[in-house]
Parts: sequence; C-alpha cells; structure tokens
Amino acid sequence: MTHPTPIRRVPGHRPLLLDLFCCAGGAATGYQRAGFDVVGVDIIDRPNYPFTFVRADALDHLAGLIASGEIGRFAAVHTSPPCQAGCALTIGTNKSRGWGREHVQLIPELRTLLDATGLPYVIEQPTGKAPVRRDVWLCGEMFGLGVLRHRNFELGRWTMPQPAHPKHRGYVRGYRHGVYRDGPYVAPYGAGGGKATVPEMQQAMGITWTDVREELTEAIPPAFSEHIGSGLLTATLGVAA
Repeated sequence: MTHPTPIRRVPGHRPLLLDLFCCAGGAATGYQRAGFDVVGVDIIDRPNYPFTFVRADALDHLAGLIASGEIGRFAAVHTSPPCQAGCALTIGTNKSRGWGREHVQLIPELRTLLDATGLPYVIEQPTGKAPVRRDVWLCGEMFGLGVLRHRNFELGRWTMPQPAHPKHRGYVRGYRHGVYRDGPYVAPYGAGGGKATVPEMQQAMGITWTDVREELTEAIPPAFSEHIGSGLLTATLGVAA
C-alpha cells in the first residue's frame, strides 16, 4: 500500500506546487482553485500563464532544484510532459500514414527525478500508450464540460479514489473516418472538419485567459486538476493531522 507523504503547511500560507511543462496554465488554475500557490516551468515563454513563471527546460530545472535543495520549498509537483511519443493519434493514425516525426519519451527520466524529490507528484497524459500508471483517469463528462478530453494521472507517493464515469451524452462533433456527426462535445484539437473554434474551446474547457489555439489544444480543463488537487490535499493533510 502507498502511504501519502504529508504536505507541510505553514499557518496562513498556501502550499506551493511546482507545475512542470506548464503551457498556459490549465492545470495550474485548477490547483490554485484547490488551495495551492503555483510556480510554472516551460521551455518557451508563456505570457498568458496566470501565475509565477520560469522559462527553463523542465527536467534540467527539476534536477537543479533537487541538487540545490530548493525543492524543499515545494509541497508537491504536477507534470504534463509532451505527449506526442505516446498519444493515440501519434501512434495510431499518424504513424500508419507516415505523418509526423519521431518524438522522445521523457517520462522514465522524469519519474526518476520525481522519485528523488521525496514529494507527492502527478504525471498527466492523454489516453494512449504513454508509460504511465492509470491511477486515476478523468473525463469532461464527470464535470459537465463540453469536451471529453480523457486523461490519465499517475500518482506518486499518494492515492485518491477513482470517480465514477458517467455515460457520454452523445458524439464529439465533427468528421471521423469521413462521417460527420453532431454532438454535445467539441474536439479541442486541430482545425477544420467540425473541430472547435477558439471561443468554443475556451467555453468548453473553462479557460478564458488565453486565446492561443496551440495553448488551448495542449491544455487540460482546470476542473480536472482542481479535482486532483483537492484529493491531494485531502490525502496528505489527513496523514499530517
């Protein structure tokens, strides 16, 4: 059985969470709503990121924090490493048609560093063949969203219950295998073929602070990470108490 690591909480202060591969802050916003302060790290500038931001290579930055002891400032780590090496689209349709390019799988090295922090952590990935445990998986229908956006979450040094998965209310709007279907959900990736416009993506995922298509297509809905963050605080504070 995995025993969660207690989060150290100073009276009057919110625990600090490190958000690696942060993109525009979909995950960060959910953790902030759950009760964390957040510092994001990404390899390119993210001017729309709504919290403290550091431009750096995420793995190098994490290794530096561990080596310097600065990792002790943080209570937990969330990571959303690039998913192209293991996502269903890359390994399925794109590969079969000879599209795209080779992608490096970062997760094994990332997990080694996360284990070295001694902190509770999360690795988030789309459904596919990425080498992550499916400790918890979430769907937009669990939160009444206009996207499905199934995501798997590996939980390191802590656990939380898996929520029930309600039946989908219909199709994702758009073309699939040459057939157009209407439905209550939009596809927040790509362009054309009935896929979501930028305003539709913003509304469906609950993300208002960026209108950059690439950032929206990479984001997870804040409702997902708010659920994960609330579970993290419950699990760790319960042990501390």
